[in-house]
Amino acid sequence: MTMTTAAAGMTAAGGMTAPAGAVATMMTVTAAGMTAAAGAVATTMTTTMTTTTEAMTTAATTTAMADGRPAAPSIRRSPNGVRIRILGWYVVLLAGAAAVGLILQREALLQRLDAQTAESLEQEVQELSTLAREGVDPDTGQPFGNDVEAILDTFLSRNLPNEAEVFIALVEGEPPRSTLSPEPLAEDRELVERWTQLTMSEAGELSTPSGPVRYLAVPLATDGVTTATFVVANFIGGRQANLESAVAITAAVLFVSLLLATAAAWLVAGRILRPIQEVTDTARTITEGAFGERIPIRGTDEIAELALSFNAMVDRLELAFDTQRTFISDAGHELRTPITIIGGHLEMLGDDPDERAETMAIVTDELDRMTRMVDDLLLLARSETPDFLRPEPLDLQSFIADVFTKASALGDREWVLHAEATAVIRADGQRLTQAVLNLTRNAVGHTEPGGVITMGSEDMGDNVRIWVQDDGTGISPDDHERIFERFARGSDRRRSPDGAGLGLAIVLAIIDAHGGEIELSSALGVGSRFTLVLPEH
Repeated sequence: MTMTTAAAGMTAAGGMTAPAGAVATMMTVTAAGMTAAAGAVATTMTTTMTTTTEAMTTAATTTAMADGRPAAPSIRRSPNGVRIRILGWYVVLLAGAAAVGLILQREALLQRLDAQTAESLEQEVQELSTLAREGVDPDTGQPFGNDVEAILDTFLSRNLPNEAEVFIALVEGEPPRSTLSPEPLAEDRELVERWTQLTMSEAGELSTPSGPVRYLAVPLATDGVTTATFVVANFIGGRQANLESAVAITAAVLFVSLLLATAAAWLVAGRILRPIQEVTDTARTITEGAFGERIPIRGTDEIAELALSFNAMVDRLELAFDTQRTFISDAGHELRTPITIIGGHLEMLGDDPDERAETMAIVTDELDRMTRMVDDLLLLARSETPDFLRPEPLDLQSFIADVFTKASALGDREWVLHAEATAVIRADGQRLTQAVLNLTRNAVGHTEPGGVITMGSEDMGDNVRIWVQDDGTGISPDDHERIFERFARGSDRRRSPDGAGLGLAIVLAIIDAHGGEIELSSALGVGSRFTLVLPEH
């Protein structure tokens, strides 16, 4: 992002080439019109260049958020919006789970009640059957045989019904007999008539003012003819009411528990979401141009990971904006020099043809230098795009030989080649050539005519190394890192006359794009050795 912004600004400055082209055209007209035209162009260029320089200087002294771009949109939000949504879903899910649990519990209890009632009715019938089969008549001391009436009389006298149970004995020719009952079932003629006509056992349920009644009616036969009916009935309304009451109490307890859990969840959600609020507050301060705030890291969970990642992002943004401000300031300074030179010479342009030719040469040279500077900045900007490289298989031995041939024409030096590597690597040959030539151009600029410049390569197995060494002025240890920065100069202030301090920055960008690194070994008065370390893949 930094390079893209800077490159855009430099392109605007590079637009000064158009007035310069106009200058070149006007210098071909007559001497009489040339002076006036040149003066007008000089005035126009001086005003435009001054405005450009002032704009770049102003940009260098302000933050990126105050450079005229619209402020980030502000959203009017509830201070607890996310907290309320999380808590709302929590309450809905918890209440739903409680409701489903209550429904399932009620159904399970009702089924259990039904099973217990059926079991109780079956038990009474089994006891009657056992008495008829194995019992003896207390009056005669003999088995009951077919005396159904005696069996029922004995059963009713010896057995007490369970709570809410009623025994009813219906004997042909006799009035119905019943134990104590909340409802007079034995007085219901239709019901009694239906029971006395049964030929097989019947289980059912009745609805009475005292609540539902479950019954089991068993016909008793003598010589194949039904002569009596035994009915055991169970009034289950009371137990059902107790069951419903228990479910209601459970629901009330769950409701109170839900309220308490909701209050506790509100507090817990606030503590959990506090780092997110801190991220928002910190982001707002960054939007306003301040990078000093960081989010405190608490724990090792996902929220802590979010805070850690956010802090790392802020660190990168702060570095990027600092680099951008420095870059704009340096670029403005570098462009101001050729702009001033061109404007000054055009203002002093006279009628002498020799003077005009000399001025034209100076203007052209400065424009060429500005053009090269803009091209270098565009290259650095493109180095951050995915299509910057076009890698393909590259034979290292042939590559070094070709680059050495090109480099040996850069200056009157003693050129030495040590090409030992024969590996084939995957790289962008043109970009790599540009990087190596920048290193050799830098070596030429820091050595005297006749100095020794050595170029070589070696295969280290997992990587290959390409190096350029000279016996020139060397680099101070304090400058080993900063010389790779844009527009950086070494402490000896020595540089190529047409350079702008971007050569080594371009080399670093190209090597970074290849996934490699640069090693520097240098000392003042001894010379320098730059080594490009590239992965062999």
